Amino acid sequence: MPQEPMSTPLPPPPQKKRAGRDLRAAIGVGVGLGAVIVASLFIVKAVFVGVIVLAVVVGLWELTSRLEERKGIKAPLVPLAVGGAAMVVAGYARGAEGAWVAMALTALAVLVWRMTRPPEGYLKDVTAGVFAAFYVPFLATFVAMLLTADDGPQRVLTFLLLTVVSDTGAYAVGWRFGKHKLAPRISPGKTREGLLGAVAFAMAAGALCMEFLIDGGSWWQGLLLGLAVAASATLGDLGESMIKRDLGIKDMGTLLPGHGGIMDRLDSLLPTAPVVWLLLVLFVGSG
Repeated sequence: MPQEPMSTPLPPPPQKKRAGRDLRAAIGVGVGLGAVIVASLFIVKAVFVGVIVLAVVVGLWELTSRLEERKGIKAPLVPLAVGGAAMVVAGYARGAEGAWVAMALTALAVLVWRMTRPPEGYLKDVTAGVFAAFYVPFLATFVAMLLTADDGPQRVLTFLLLTVVSDTGAYAVGWRFGKHKLAPRISPGKTREGLLGAVAFAMAAGALCMEFLIDGGSWWQGLLLGLAVAASATLGDLGESMIKRDLGIKDMGTLLPGHGGIMDRLDSLLPTAPVVWLLLVLFVGSG
């Protein structure tokens, strides 16, 4: 009798990889960063200013490194780092005027520093450098300016809490109920439902913070503050997603396990800082 042909065994199905980041690492790093920030914020204000400066310098290093790796753009890091640190300190010591003067001097330093290399690519290098100076240290300076008020630590804590709560609301509601994409070409994971979650969470947290943390604040001001924070945090997140898509990368760095780089944590914080500073000045004054 003819033998039946032996059947070829089917290859085992490929194992599915878990999507997303390492949640345990992300939580651990997040808790550690939060502890450092809160401790420095309420113990010695100058230490917290140092934390801002450190975050700015590392963020600038990540951004300029990715620009050079992916686009060949050589934004000069040295004047950016020195000017960025000076910007934060000037904003803390001299307010908005000090921040603007330091920003102008940093831009000038970028233009002059780049003159030490050949003229090819000068325009794109200095343009990227001035953009980096505005995007990272100048916006971060508003966090230091929040700290100068009598209730400065409470203002900074409000800023941080509202931004984190907005991001958390967007993630939680989007993960559970998200169906309609918000900006699929920029950030496919973001949904309109998630945006509504960010708004609802931030407005609720804003009302509580203005009522119980900020001197002279009212709950209705907190609702407006939360709405503004949800909008600015979302736009900041989308803005950095746009930059990373243009560069063809997922994260700006690998410094923080489960989070990416420093810039991946600052994306929603940076544009939110001037919004919170301005609204708190309008609502309860700068003192």
